Amino acid sequence: MFEPSNIIERTELHNRTRVFRDRKHGGEVLAQMMQEYRPTPAVVLAIPAGGVPVAAQIAKRLRLPLDVAVVSKMTLPWNTEVGYGAVAFDGTVRLNHELVERLSLTDQQVKEGIIETGKKVRRRNTLFRGDQPLPSLSDQPAILVDDGLASGFTMQVAVEALLKASSSEVVVAVPTGPSHTVRRIAADVTRIYCANIRSGMRFAVADAYEYWSDVTEHEALEALGHQQTPAS
Repeated sequence: MFEPSNIIERTELHNRTRVFRDRKHGGEVLAQMMQEYRPTPAVVLAIPAGGVPVAAQIAKRLRLPLDVAVVSKMTLPWNTEVGYGAVAFDGTVRLNHELVERLSLTDQQVKEGIIETGKKVRRRNTLFRGDQPLPSLSDQPAILVDDGLASGFTMQVAVEALLKASSSEVVVAVPTGPSHTVRRIAADVTRIYCANIRSGMRFAVADAYEYWSDVTEHEALEALGHQQTPAS
């Protein structure tokens, strides 16, 4: 299948599982793929919490400033693993309308989900950024980093928010993702780096890693504390 030219992958990792030891290793592999950004005016923006350990390695190895872009998926009250949309740091909302309809969610349930997720985003923004606004990105590339893509809604809303903020160039870097989601994200960004692209009906981000567990907010703060150099 034809792939857009702005998708960069490690072909030897295609369709493989358990290719990274952990998120740190995923970030190391991505940094090797992104040497053209060392050094440049780019800023690395981690999507917390899982994206922080990945982004910290990219920022460290490419000698780039590290910051965060807070985005959170909207989850079902009865299944927090299922996301039907996402909310970004600036209030941008994107819904998976097909899933909303399939689950027969009411307008009121969706509205309440947006409100609750917005509260989480604001709380995390205070926790990770102290309510400081993102730096001006009009003259520097923004590299958005997460630990993987699944449906891609969280990343899409992050991209949309950065484009609204007049970012001159948005680049996405993730260790793993399904081919159809990677292609969809690629349509909206300058470039997407995804080391491990997989096809097929079943996809789980965790399957790319030998060691996988949720990243706590405390662990993310520690990673930021050790590596963070806020963009100016």
